[in-house]
Amino acid sequence: MWHSLRLRLLLISIIVVLIATGVTAFVASRRTTGEFERYVEQRVPVDGRRLAYLIGRVYTVNGGWESVQSEVEQISANRGDRIIVVNGNGIVVADSDKAAIGKPPDRRWPPPVAGLFGADGPLGELYVFPKRGPNDPDRAFLSAVNRSVLFGALIAGLAAVAFTLATSSRILKPVERLTDAARRMERGDLSVQVDIDSEDEIGQLAHAFNSMAGSLAQQETLRRNLVSDVAHELRTPLTNLRGYLEASRDGLIIPDAALVNNLYEETMLLQRLVLDLQDLAQVDAGQLTLLSTPTDLGGLLEQAATMFQVQAQEKGVTVVADAPGDLPVVTVDPERIAQVLRNLVSNAIAHTPAGGAVTLSAHADAHEVTVAVSDTGEGISPEHLPHVFDRFYRVDPSRTRQTGGAGLGLAIVRQLVLAHGGSVAVESKPGEGSVFTFTLPVDAPA
Repeated sequence: MWHSLRLRLLLISIIVVLIATGVTAFVASRRTTGEFERYVEQRVPVDGRRLAYLIGRVYTVNGGWESVQSEVEQISANRGDRIIVVNGNGIVVADSDKAAIGKPPDRRWPPPVAGLFGADGPLGELYVFPKRGPNDPDRAFLSAVNRSVLFGALIAGLAAVAFTLATSSRILKPVERLTDAARRMERGDLSVQVDIDSEDEIGQLAHAFNSMAGSLAQQETLRRNLVSDVAHELRTPLTNLRGYLEASRDGLIIPDAALVNNLYEETMLLQRLVLDLQDLAQVDAGQLTLLSTPTDLGGLLEQAATMFQVQAQEKGVTVVADAPGDLPVVTVDPERIAQVLRNLVSNAIAHTPAGGAVTLSAHADAHEVTVAVSDTGEGISPEHLPHVFDRFYRVDPSRTRQTGGAGLGLAIVRQLVLAHGGSVAVESKPGEGSVFTFTLPVDAPA
């Protein structure tokens, strides 16, 4: 229970409310008391003039100071302040505490609050000493104010706690959905997605989770397809080899040059598949070794075109290399780039009908050389273009020998070009042919 985020949010809210309430009550009490005392001090001069007028009338009516003492004591009892009256000779003639009667004013006393006047003129001076701290009515007033402040703070605190409970559910609901989705993913459901209903941090987290789930689902699909495709590509030549060997063993066919040639072709197909998988594994593991040297790309294009002349003539396809003689020298692994060209040209011939043409061309700018292998073949549908460089992806799902190999050639092309710091692309229209291009960086001048 203590691991619940909702409970921790509630406890934090309660603690914050208690601290805020306590601080508010303490500060409000101190400020109220201070302001009240300041108000009392500011009120003394005004009250002092009123008292001076009252005491002056008492002196005038009674014709002397005798009745002033009782009046001062009564006023002091009502107000709670000490009141002292000094006559014109500088002698205390009335003191509510009776301690200073007959004495001159103490120098430590504050200035008098007002002068005393009778019918015949000035009589003396009046001193008022406010009682330290609030009296009982003042205390009652301050207590009522403090209770009101505390009650208001408590009401605000309860409202804050209620608001926290209400908002925590809204805040934590997406988190709970994410947790549930993560648990489903843990159980193997990689198709899970979380609804995104906000653009805040939690919404961004949900978006990242959905992207991760989609990527994992895609990787799982690729993994399953990889196993299925490898098994399929291995099954066909192995089945053929087994059939030929069993028939030869049982005497159903007589071993001859044609049989040996068929067995050799199936063995070479297996070898090419294994080598392709090995190349991809090395690239993925970062273990592919490139033996880079300054290379003339024009020569590699001519070599690739010449290599496929026999195969192209058998199918009735023309293969030509059209590279300018001033191509800059690039530092690449010539064997790997030759492998890229072989894969592209072989793929182009396989998808070009008789009477068509395959052209190898190149051009350069200040930064890179672009090599293109174009054909006048059947072209590729738009829905297949984003996937032609994926492993084991084939536009023709029938997997016949006439329409292509294992579906690894273009994947190897992409990985080898990327390993050289270049990029690959394809443009195609159904019925008009395709253009596969790759770029290689030009060597910086020394």
